[in-house]
Amino acid sequence: MTRDMRQLDYTELRTIMGDQPYPLLFATVSGAHLYGFPSRDSDVDLRGVHVLPATEVVGLRHGPETLDRTWFENEAEVDLVTHDLAKFARLMLRRNGYVLEQVLSPLVVFSTPEHAELVALAKGCITKWHAHHYRGFARTQWEFFEKKRELKPLLYTFRVLLTGINLMRTGVVQADLRELAGGPSYLPELMAAKAEAEHAPLEGPSGERLVEDVRRLQAVLDEAEAGSGLPDRPAAEAGLHDLLVRVRLSR
Repeated sequence: MTRDMRQLDYTELRTIMGDQPYPLLFATVSGAHLYGFPSRDSDVDLRGVHVLPATEVVGLRHGPETLDRTWFENEAEVDLVTHDLAKFARLMLRRNGYVLEQVLSPLVVFSTPEHAELVALAKGCITKWHAHHYRGFARTQWEFFEKKRELKPLLYTFRVLLTGINLMRTGVVQADLRELAGGPSYLPELMAAKAEAEHAPLEGPSGERLVEDVRRLQAVLDEAEAGSGLPDRPAAEAGLHDLLVRVRLSR
């Protein structure tokens, strides 16, 4: 199995869905494959939602809110992390761009009608406060880059800044760096270099130029947030509540 998700046969991954201890609502591809710069040796990151039955949430003993399973599929490491629907819904209502990217990922491995409902409700979870998520994420990745001088955290830094800018301007969650405008001209070269190795070192623009470009995009994100027409509060709480009750009682 190739690790290029554009060529990956999803049926190979769907076969493991029946082995999960709880029903799944969806599983999508996240990580570098979603962001547009996977390496030959990149892991395959799957993220999704499972549903605990009512008997495991109303009593003294509560089922697992988060499940993590890792295995190898034809030499590629696959990591599946799922949250119970209640936890995932709470995260959607916070300024958490990460879970919105997961539910809205176009790389869908497993889906249900309830997943489609979550996709529709996700639009009502987007607020201008998501700029804080992307600003903080970029700061963390830049710090990693300064310590390791590797391409991966550097590309993550640019990716999250550009995703945040695009979100503030358009209200659309776009996580693929290849689809995001406004980045430095050397990004395609960096992505091509990372494709050869997950932990490739930086060989390209000078440190001064990188600092200048990151600071420029940080300022653009600040400006986009200040001028954004996005709401201050999510509007999807009632819809998520109704979906959760309906799904929980049907299991």
